Amino acid sequence: MAAKKSNVAFVRETQLPELPPPSIETGLIKWMRVNLFGGISGTFLTLVSLFAIYYILSGVLPWIFNGIWDTSNVRECKKALEGASGGCFSVLRERWYQLLFGITYPPDQYWRPSIAFVLLFLALMPVLFAQIPRVLLIFSGLYPFIAFWLIWGGTIVAPLVALAGFFVAYFVYQNLVNQSFAVGAVAGLFAAIMTWWVGSFVIRFATEMNVIALEAVASRDMGGFMLNMILGVICVFLSLPLGILLALGRQSSMPIIKWICVIFIEFIRGVPLITLLFVANVVLAYFLPPGTTFDLILRVIIMITFFAAAYIAEVIRGGLAALPRGQYEAADSVGLDYAQSMRLIILPQALKISIPGIVNVAVGLFKDTTLVSVIAMFDIVGMIRGPILASTDWSGVYWELWLFAALLFFVICYGISQYSQWLERQLATDRR
Repeated sequence: MAAKKSNVAFVRETQLPELPPPSIETGLIKWMRVNLFGGISGTFLTLVSLFAIYYILSGVLPWIFNGIWDTSNVRECKKALEGASGGCFSVLRERWYQLLFGITYPPDQYWRPSIAFVLLFLALMPVLFAQIPRVLLIFSGLYPFIAFWLIWGGTIVAPLVALAGFFVAYFVYQNLVNQSFAVGAVAGLFAAIMTWWVGSFVIRFATEMNVIALEAVASRDMGGFMLNMILGVICVFLSLPLGILLALGRQSSMPIIKWICVIFIEFIRGVPLITLLFVANVVLAYFLPPGTTFDLILRVIIMITFFAAAYIAEVIRGGLAALPRGQYEAADSVGLDYAQSMRLIILPQALKISIPGIVNVAVGLFKDTTLVSVIAMFDIVGMIRGPILASTDWSGVYWELWLFAALLFFVICYGISQYSQWLERQLATDRR
């Protein structure tokens, strides 16, 4: 019987190598096709955007590259340009120290705020990044006292006394917190106040004896971008814990605590910041005893901190409201008291949700520090509008100065924004 013929003409015994994908489906060509030229509308918007970018850069780049840096006044700068398009950047070379440190900070002491600025980043590293060894948090805790001594000067005993007050308060709190959280907190606060009161006599004696002292610089001599950094950093770090307390107080079951927080938050949020600054500058002095001196920077720090804390409190309250009720019940089911449940379960989740809002308030607060120029504090905006543009040497030079100020603020604010986005990605455990 004849064998049945097979219909299979050929059977391959080896695998063909994979062919590369088409060029229009890989690399830069694919990215441009998907993101820039994906259809008629996308192509039209891309061409319009490219034209707008070209139009802006064609005017800005010659102005920057043809800029003059080596003249001593605006008249020499205009003569050097001879009608050409170019910026008069000589003002930055001549007045950089005023833009950064103000007009009255001692020039031979510029190294002190410069070191404080560098140490700020070293102190923030273990706070912002969990990968940094935790032992460096000791330096982060000491940094505020080191920075105060470097910037304001005076005897080193003053920051040491302030630090001693916090140590005493923590020691008293730790020994009494087992009885009651309120008892431990009140006793710790009282112990800190007594330590600082006794330490004030020690500071007075050390100042007279000039014990390990730097040249003292008054607050009225602070200025330039240094003043914006001082106000921004201090107020951001003080407003965050105060905002958390206000948010918890607004949700408290105790009517007095709740209504105090509600009235404070609603009043501060209903008043412009510039009004609070005028209160700090003028009105607050009428409520103090005659002859009392209350540092202007301290008054401004208090008002800006209150203003930012009210907004942060509402952001955190939104984070607390976003948590399901089961989280509170879970904390109660394992026997945690109020302080423990908030510290270990509720607040970590609420703060994670509130990161974008908190960063938004922090960025806005840092930019709002320029408002102090309206109460005769010479920050970088006050320096530009006042001593620099008022001088005959640089009258009429606007774009170069404002561009420099905008660049400084952009670098700081962009850095804060990028860190917050990175932190959100690190904490997005529910999406993994």
